[in-house]
Amino acid sequence: MASNLPFGKKNYRLMLLGLAIIFVGFILMSLDSDPHGYGFLGLTLGPVVALGGFLFEIYAIMHKPEEK
Repeated sequence: MASNLPFGKKNYRLMLLGLAIIFVGFILMSLDSDPHGYGFLGLTLGPVVALGGFLFEIYAIMHKPEEK
C-alpha cells in the first residue's frame, strides 16, 4: 500500500532529531546565569547549537531515502 506522506519514515525521524537539537539550543540559552543571557551559554553555545539544529532540519528535508 503506497503512502501519501511527502517524506519517508527516516526523514521524519531526522526532523524530530533536528527539533530536539533546536530545543536543546534554546534551553542552553535560558540556562545562562548572567543577567539577560550575556554569558557564554546565552551568546555563544546556545545559538550555535540552535543554528546547527536548523541546518540539520534542512538536511532532514533534503535527505533522499535509500532505494530498495
